[in-house]
Amino acid sequence: MDQPVTLVGIARPKPERAAELKELLLSFVAPTRQEPGCLEYHFHEDREEPGVFVFYEAWRSQADLDAHLALPHLNAFWERRMDYLTSDLEIRFLTMHSPYGRE
Repeated sequence: MDQPVTLVGIARPKPERAAELKELLLSFVAPTRQEPGCLEYHFHEDREEPGVFVFYEAWRSQADLDAHLALPHLNAFWERRMDYLTSDLEIRFLTMHSPYGRE
């Protein structure tokens, strides 16, 4: 069985595009949470650096994450992401040491 895939991403938008990027990223939340294999999907804004966006994702498997990333709206965002960002997305893949559920 595949292991869950968890990641944290950080987006640093151009100041003049921050509000637009926030709305775009917020629009991804509800449909992503409905995708098969999505365990968690959360979108945040840094308290100490307003305008810096952080997302947390946990997927049942790498295949589920790959299917998510292949969706047309995400492909479109990926191709034009630098229109919004001052630097490329920082993405960190995590290893979970405290599994879901009570054990």
